Amino acid sequence: MKLCNIKFSVSIITIYLLIGVNGSFAQISSPENIIKVVAKKAMQSTSRQFINAKTKEPIGSLANIEVNSDVRVESVYNRWEYVNGVFTMALARMAQVLNDTIYTNYANANFDFCFNNIASFKNLYQSGKPSEWEAFYRMDRLDDCGAIAAGLADLNHIKSNKNYEAYLKRTADYILKKQSRLEDGTLSRKEPHDMTVWADDLFMSVPFLARMGKYTGESKYFEDAIKQVENFNKYLYNNASGLYWHCWYQPEKMNGVAQWSRCNGWVAMAQAELLNCLPKNHPKRKELIGFLQRQITGFSHYQDITGLWHQVLDRQDSYLETSGTAMFVYAVAKAVNEGWISSSYLSIAENGWQGLASKITADGLVQDVCVGTNIKDDIRFYLTRPKKLNDNHALGAVLLAGTEMINIKKN
Repeated sequence: MKLCNIKFSVSIITIYLLIGVNGSFAQISSPENIIKVVAKKAMQSTSRQFINAKTKEPIGSLANIEVNSDVRVESVYNRWEYVNGVFTMALARMAQVLNDTIYTNYANANFDFCFNNIASFKNLYQSGKPSEWEAFYRMDRLDDCGAIAAGLADLNHIKSNKNYEAYLKRTADYILKKQSRLEDGTLSRKEPHDMTVWADDLFMSVPFLARMGKYTGESKYFEDAIKQVENFNKYLYNNASGLYWHCWYQPEKMNGVAQWSRCNGWVAMAQAELLNCLPKNHPKRKELIGFLQRQITGFSHYQDITGLWHQVLDRQDSYLETSGTAMFVYAVAKAVNEGWISSSYLSIAENGWQGLASKITADGLVQDVCVGTNIKDDIRFYLTRPKKLNDNHALGAVLLAGTEMINIKKN
C-alpha cells in the first residue's frame, strides 16, 4: 500500500514538473509543435461571420439586412488591423518553413471574407458613422495599412490576386506621397501630437516598403525604407542605454519617457525584415547590419534570467512581457540564421525562446501580453499597462520567432 502511494506521488510530481506552474507543456515541446498549437488555436477561433455588437446575435449574411454601426465581424482575426498584418506575415513564413499551405490557405480565406463584404460598409463609413473595417477606407495613418499590406504582399507573391494588388498600389501611394513626415522625410504622426516620431512606425512602414522593393525591383522603396531606419536611429536611439525611446517630439526636440519593450521589438523586426529583402550587394547593407547588431547588443543587457524581457526594458519593477520578448527572439534568431551576426549571439535567442515557451499554455494561448499602448509623458502609464491573455499583439511575433528557432535547428 505504501509503495503504491509513493509511485502515485512520484507520478503527480512528474506531471507537475512537465506541465509547469502555468499549465503549459511548452517547456518540453519543440518550436514546431509550439507554433503549430498557437496557430491552430487562432485558426479554430476564426468564424468569418458577423454579429450584432449589441445583442451578440450572429448574422449569417449581409445580403438581406440593413448594414449599420452595430454590425461587426465576430472574430478578432478578421479585423482590418495591423496586428493581423503581422499574423499574415507569420503564416506565410510558417507555410514556407513547415512546407504546409494550410497556413496561407487560411490567410487567403480571411482576406477573401474581407474583400467579399467590405463594400457593404462603404456608405456607412462615408456618412461619418462608425463602421467595420473603417481603416480600409480611411488610410490616413500607417497603422491603417502598412503591416496589413506587408502581409498581403507575401500572399500576393505566392499567388497573384487583383484585390491584393489594388490595395498594395494604394498603400504604396499613401506611404510615399501622403503620409505625414518631418522636413527630412522621417515618417511621423499627427496624433495625439503633431510631428511625433513613433518607434512602432518603423515596422508599420519598412517591412512593406522592403517587400515592394523586392517584388517590384523598384529602388525607390528600398531608398525610403533605408532612410527611415537611418532617421529613426538618429531620433530614437539612446546611446547611454543601448535602447530606443518610444517617441520623439519634433517641436520640442526631445524624446518621450519610456524605453518600452514592444516599441523596441518593432524596431528590431523592421530592421530584420529590411535586411531580409535587401539585395545582398546593396551598398547600405553593412550599415544596416551594424544598426541591428548594435540594437541586439543593447537589449541583451536587459534580458531577465528567465529569458524574458520587462515591459519597460530598463525597469525591473515592470512585469515580464511576451510580445516584446517574441520580437527580440525573432530578430536575433533571424540575424544568426542569415549570417548577419555571429552565432555567438544565439544563446540570447535560445534563452528568450525558453522564457517565451514557458508563457504559452498547452492549448496555444500566450500569457502576459501588453495591450495596445499609446504614447504618454509619464512613466507610470507604461509601468501599469494591463497585460492580457492571448492579446493578438503577440501572435504574429511568437509565430515568427518559432519559425526562426526551427531554422536554427535545421542549420
